[in-house]
Amino acid sequence: MSQQPRTRQELYDLIRSTSREEFILTEMKRLGFWKTNTEKPSLPEKIMERRAELSSEMKVLVAQNNKVKNPEKLLQEYRKKRLQESREKQKANREKREEERQAKADKWKSRKEKEVLYLGEDISIGLHFTETNNEQLEKFSLPKFSNEEELATAMDLKIGHLRFLAYNRKVSKVSHYKRFYMQKKSGGKRLISAPMPLLKHAQYWILENILDKIPTHESAHGFKKERSIVSNALPHLKQDVVVNHDFKDFFPTVNFKRVKGVFHNLGYSEKLATIFAALCTEPDVDLVKMDGIKYFVAKGERVLPQGAPTSPVLTNILCYKMDKRLAGVAKSLDFKYTRYADDLTFSASGDAVKSLYKLLWRMKSVATDEGFNLHPDKLRIMHKGGRQEVTGIIVNRELGICRKTLRKFRALLHQIGKTGWEGKKWGTSPNVIESVWGYANFVFMVKPEKGKAFLEEVKSLMKKTGVEKAISKNPITLEKKIKEEQSKIKKNKEEGNDKPGWKMF
Repeated sequence: MSQQPRTRQELYDLIRSTSREEFILTEMKRLGFWKTNTEKPSLPEKIMERRAELSSEMKVLVAQNNKVKNPEKLLQEYRKKRLQESREKQKANREKREEERQAKADKWKSRKEKEVLYLGEDISIGLHFTETNNEQLEKFSLPKFSNEEELATAMDLKIGHLRFLAYNRKVSKVSHYKRFYMQKKSGGKRLISAPMPLLKHAQYWILENILDKIPTHESAHGFKKERSIVSNALPHLKQDVVVNHDFKDFFPTVNFKRVKGVFHNLGYSEKLATIFAALCTEPDVDLVKMDGIKYFVAKGERVLPQGAPTSPVLTNILCYKMDKRLAGVAKSLDFKYTRYADDLTFSASGDAVKSLYKLLWRMKSVATDEGFNLHPDKLRIMHKGGRQEVTGIIVNRELGICRKTLRKFRALLHQIGKTGWEGKKWGTSPNVIESVWGYANFVFMVKPEKGKAFLEEVKSLMKKTGVEKAISKNPITLEKKIKEEQSKIKKNKEEGNDKPGWKMF
């Protein structure tokens, strides 16, 4: 049987690992030149094997002896060994940490696809509280969500979009609102923050599915179905004194914590309440340009933006307790009370007028106690000897509109008919077409017969000048609007709600 020849390197390795005699003996056996005694080895064979064993032991002892004689070399080898072990251990630890980091990153990525884990500074503190008050939600027939993924699905949004819209950024390259100023009737400017389409979609969902289901106090008339400036003015008709007062910075007074409290009190978990509140609030920002890039820098806390569809209804809900207390104060002094947005109105006749200053003191006390500030320059006390006006409607004898303003409006329509819309202005809005259409609707609400004639005339002017599309975004047609208002007026008369002091609910 032929043997496979060994390489030179293999021969060198064998000789080093054994003695020369042992190597020769092994090779002679392998090549068949040494007869092997199967029962027991021969004496020469024993001697050679024993010599090889002793030689190996001697090498070990000599190596150990050399190390003892040279402690520096021993220490060097020891350090080298420890260094090698340390490096191997460090490498193993690095690999373990990298595996743990990767596993943690994968887990975090997986959770981010289904959860909202962080929403920036100042508002993320309650995101780990997920307990829901189902009994409270059922009380108001509100939709239930076990987590934010279900909420995003209900809103027809991705969880990433929900996080993007609710995230609280101190500095950002994007803004969820388009901001502009509108002129106030009383002078000065009002900041309007109109939400961008994606945020507007989310806010309308919150409005329609949650906020619109929450009852508000019967004294509130603003931003409510079946309520208007007309219903706000009617209770104050033919009174000896009418008192009107406004809040100062009404929407900015309602901050993130108060809005979060609304949703939490409705039954939603603190986590979902945080998300809802973040979607409905926004801080004031400064626009800063650096290296040609626009940055929106937040200043102050998050508050209700004036222009968001959710803001008015949220204020009505927040003002429920205040409305209840002010209605109680008014009743105890024989006054009537209504509120339209930030416009508070009280009225009374007879001996009750003597309690006017007591009413003013209590009104201020209640408003301050509820976290609102009355504007020091917006108090108006109107006696029946002068013109009494509530939310733009005269209430001395019957609901009316300022005759001087009506004459100006007729003159404007006449001028538009002669020379067109260009160069014309009505009110504080830069869009004269929308302003004219809006005022005609206002007149129609207060004086349906006059308003109907105005609306027909405005519509005719629009058709004549080719600007009908300017009001096409209003889904309520003129005919439908007239029919609805006439039906409402007829119903109120039948139920006796056209009399002073009536209550809608």
